[in-house]
Amino acid sequence: MVNLNDLRENPDRYKKATADKQMDPLVVDKVLELDTKKRELQTKIQELQARRNAIAREKARNEAGREIKELLKTLEPELKLVEVELQTYLYKIPNLIHESVVIGKDESENVAIRKWGTIRKFDFEPLDHVSLGEKIGGIDIERAAKVSGTRFGYLTGDVALMEFALVMHAFTALTDESVLKTIANKVKKGYSSKPFIPVVPPVFVKPEVFTKMARLSPETEIERYHMERDDVYLVGSAEHTLGPMFMDEVLEGKNLPVRYVGFSTAFRREAGAYGKDTRGILRVHQFDKVEMESFTSSENGLMEQDFIVGVQEYLLQSLEIPYQVVLICTGDMGGPDFRQIDMEAWLPGQDKYREVMTSDYMTDYQSRRLNTKVRVSGKTEFAHMNDATAIAIGRTIIAILENYQQQDGSVVIPKVLQKWMGKEKIEAVKK
Repeated sequence: MVNLNDLRENPDRYKKATADKQMDPLVVDKVLELDTKKRELQTKIQELQARRNAIAREKARNEAGREIKELLKTLEPELKLVEVELQTYLYKIPNLIHESVVIGKDESENVAIRKWGTIRKFDFEPLDHVSLGEKIGGIDIERAAKVSGTRFGYLTGDVALMEFALVMHAFTALTDESVLKTIANKVKKGYSSKPFIPVVPPVFVKPEVFTKMARLSPETEIERYHMERDDVYLVGSAEHTLGPMFMDEVLEGKNLPVRYVGFSTAFRREAGAYGKDTRGILRVHQFDKVEMESFTSSENGLMEQDFIVGVQEYLLQSLEIPYQVVLICTGDMGGPDFRQIDMEAWLPGQDKYREVMTSDYMTDYQSRRLNTKVRVSGKTEFAHMNDATAIAIGRTIIAILENYQQQDGSVVIPKVLQKWMGKEKIEAVKK
């Protein structure tokens, strides 16, 4: 949620940000209209209450007192309705945009700001992950379709082991202060190298909390799985329950940054993606992720995102997967984002880069809704929040299989994962 005081003073700034994110800027006018109405009603009610109290002190019951009572019976419920409507429209206004973000209409205008790694030149026709998965007996789409429907898959054998090797690799790196110190110093000498706290979060979230996270709205509800009997939603990412951990709490400045790394299964309908990436496990309804979430002061929020992007690059480089860092334009970024940066890994099976990680810097947009604060130098302010992918398991497995494939259908295991898997190669299944 945006700062209403700032919006009153700078409405054009918010209109521009809303329009740049391909949303209706007239919602800003509606908020200002409702805000004015709310304040007028509050003033009237306060004046009437003061008059009523004066009459009560005089111990005089007269016609004026009865009129005030009847007016308050009308105005107080009206105020409550206006407050609810104002909140609804206020929630529709997206976050402001960092000056580095490119103004663009959709993903075609995102900008690659740097690349890493050498794209492998194969001396044979490379296969995609589905064909490779069949050859090594590690991905079964057909049986999953019989059991669960489309956009599901079984990971079996060594590919299933690779999932947990990736989880252990990420958790090990993110809890190792020596690794994080090297990354942090590249952002700024002496920046915090505080380790991430491992957590396995719930995969159910209450509707009101999901809404406060700015991840549930009438427009996005179609993407979510709702359990009607219990009135809870399945999360679409671990950050959906990591982010609200400190709802209605104040974090002490001496403990900042507070960083978590969580593993969970995530669920998305992919309602707007019919016909897209239907082959394999790139875009599915159920997937696993390792996710980062952090809470900082306003002073360090942007630097924290730079640090988190550094962590993402470290993980991809450790797997020796070529990638590019992409600055997401206004028309493709999320409403709560102040700045969004994606990592796109090279997939030989598609002969292009595809997104495998996202980093979202929200400023105090979510924390204002969640009432999550930090106390810094004796002053209390809303926390600045970052969330980001550490490892998107399915997509990272795709990148490994396709980049490390051999002509005989086998797949070499990245060196950093070999200790977790106990082998150097996944052999093709003999038929």
